[in-house]
Amino acid sequence: MNKIKGLCLVFGAMLLLVSCGGVSNKTVIRHQKLEEGVDSPTTIEELKDAIKKYQERVADVQLAQSQIGIWYKILGTRYLDNKMYGEALKAFEEALKYYPDNQNLYYYVGVCAGYMSHAALDFNASGNNEVKYNYLKLAEEAYLRAITIEDRYVRALYGIGVLYVFELDEPAKAIPHLEKAISIDTKNLDAMFVLARAYYSNYEFEKSAAMYDKIIETTKSEDTRKTAEENKKIALDAALTD
Repeated sequence: MNKIKGLCLVFGAMLLLVSCGGVSNKTVIRHQKLEEGVDSPTTIEELKDAIKKYQERVADVQLAQSQIGIWYKILGTRYLDNKMYGEALKAFEEALKYYPDNQNLYYYVGVCAGYMSHAALDFNASGNNEVKYNYLKLAEEAYLRAITIEDRYVRALYGIGVLYVFELDEPAKAIPHLEKAISIDTKNLDAMFVLARAYYSNYEFEKSAAMYDKIIETTKSEDTRKTAEENKKIALDAALTD
């Protein structure tokens, strides 16, 4: 917690210089005039000198903004490590203002939103699931955005697979993402289990049994093999009665 407080103090100091929207041109110009005496250059040399000084100032602002984005990401991971998912979500969303094309940040937003969907039910005594649903849709959008940026991002492919199968009850949507995940990471047992469940929930029982076979062939864990064998039997029984 001391580290988090320290980071927040640093943020406070930095945000006095650089806001979330960046330093305005007027502020830069005013500081330039006061500190460097650049007002209305006219000669070639004055213009060259002014350009050089302003470029250096802009570079300083860009560096500061870049660092703030990194700190927000670090802060988010610290909150995530401590299972403070709401605060982590806020931090990652702030980091995205500085790095809007970072697939990792979108992945973390998806993870945090998924956790917050469960907290929403715990605190919602009225039984209204709207808050939970909104968090789940935020998670979906975040995972999809991560995959759009990096289409071979296995963690996001797996994350949205879990979301569709276990949270949104849309197993058909999960299947292509999970199939791609295990085509990239061929020994990802977690993704295989979720894909087998997606096939089963989508009434593709033979495909489900075949995926459990793949798990049995891949795993070195006796417990994992036993679980896969039991689930395979369930899938085959369902195929016979279908």
